[in-house]
Formats: sequence, C-alpha cells, structure tokens
Amino acid sequence: MKIIDAHMHLSHITSFQETAQSRSFVNYSVEGLLREYAANNVVLGIGMGLTETVSHGFPDQLSHTPMGLDMITEQFPKQIVYCPGINPFRLNNAGLDELERCVQQPEAVGIKIYLGYYPYYAYDPIYQPVYELAKQYQVPVVFHTGDTYSERGLLKYSHPLTIDEVAVTHRGVNFMMAHLGDPWVLDGIEVVYKNRNVFADVSGLIVGNAAECIRMGRDPLTFAHLRQALAYGDHYEKILFGTDWPLAPVAPYLEFIQHVIPATYHHDVFFNTALQLFPKIRPLVT
Repeated sequence: MKIIDAHMHLSHITSFQETAQSRSFVNYSVEGLLREYAANNVVLGIGMGLTETVSHGFPDQLSHTPMGLDMITEQFPKQIVYCPGINPFRLNNAGLDELERCVQQPEAVGIKIYLGYYPYYAYDPIYQPVYELAKQYQVPVVFHTGDTYSERGLLKYSHPLTIDEVAVTHRGVNFMMAHLGDPWVLDGIEVVYKNRNVFADVSGLIVGNAAECIRMGRDPLTFAHLRQALAYGDHYEKILFGTDWPLAPVAPYLEFIQHVIPATYHHDVFFNTALQLFPKIRPLVT
C-alpha cells in the first residue's frame, strides 16, 4: 500500500533538532527522511512550513510570512511538498503577496496556521485574507490544534472548537485539524463530524523513539480517548495519516496508527483522503 505522510517538518527549528538527537533518534535531514520514506513505501510527505530567526525562537514573531522548509536549499525532491506557514505578526500586504506567489507554485499544496503558538483564534479577522486565498486557489488550510510543543503557546487559541465558526463561515474552503486537537479529541471529532469541510490528521501523538511508540501504543489507557473519539465520530474517511517527523520515526509510528485505525479504512487514512484534501498532489502520486 502506498502511503502519504500528511504532516512532517524539515526546518531548522532547535527544538526539533534536540528532539531528534535525544528522544526520537532519527537522522533529522532531508536524506534521513527520504531513507525512512523509501523503507516504508511513503511516496509523498507534506511538510509544514516553519522557521525561527533565533535558536529556540519558535513561535517567532520575527519570522517572515510565509514560512517554508528551510532545510531544503535547492529544488524540492519529488517526494516532498509543503504548506507555507503563517506568522500573523507579519501578515501584512507584502506577506500576503508573497503567500499568493507561493501557493501558485506546484510544491505549495496548502497553507498552515499555527493556532496556540500565535495568540489569535482561527476566526480572528487577521486570518480572513488567508482563507480568501485558499478559496481562490483551492488549497486547504491546516490548523495546529491541541497541545503546543512550546511552553510559550497558549492553549485557549488551539482548542478544536474554535475551528467550527471558521468552517461554517468559509464553506468553500477545506480545513485540516492537525493532531485531531489532542487531548481534546472528542471535541475535535465533533467538529469533523459536523462540518463537511473539516478533516483531521493523527500526527504527533507520540514523541519518542521506536520503543516509546511501542510502549505507549500498547498501553490500554494512553490512547483510549483517541480510540473512543474515532469510533464515536465514525468518519475514518476524513482522517489522514501523518508522522509529525522528526518527533517519532516513521516505521513505529506508522505501525501504531495502523493498529488504531480499522483495516477497512487503511486505504483512505493512509492515501486516498490526502488526494481528496490536497488536490495539487494527485499528479505526483497517481
């Protein structure tokens, strides 16, 4: 089965580099990611654009809009595309113009908004021009939701219920809720269930190496809330696989999600739904 990784990172973020060295033990480089992809039949990865101007700076108010994958210094490998990231503090006319130029490029397949990291709700007027661009170019908007990978984040902004209003107001735009709003996955799946234009990925639920993925994946309580939410929502066809690499190696995280998702829905979760949500990737993998 071909697999699409709908959420990963390739940016020089210090916290990612430290996690790769001390917790997940992955080779955090373009070459390292491509080797893991080749070993696990991952045919495409969608990177989430993110930058910091100083070490440990993210969420960095000085980063440009749009933010990219700054570990890729030349042409994008054929297995990698990305979603330009938004820094709302630099979302001026120049930033919007550059974002529009980005989404016109074939490797830019969506737009990423970092709720919780930046202190704006999804429905804040500052993001309205982004939604208009997404509608114009028919690309999805990906939201960070749930726990933040920085103590400087503010959780009230990343709660998944904040997306409901945006989904209702912007029916012509598709949205992907990263991490299903974990730990508020019941709230997250309700937003997915209620709104035809909201999807979710199940990336970033474990931070650690292969042993940690096995330990947490087998524990009957650690992900009981996730299994309950997925069963309650009963919309597995709107869930996408993602790794949030480098937070965990591809192979054990893939195995973990394969056990969480009923086999009947594997083709959708690991491949087909990504083709529906990110239409620009279809020529790359079909």
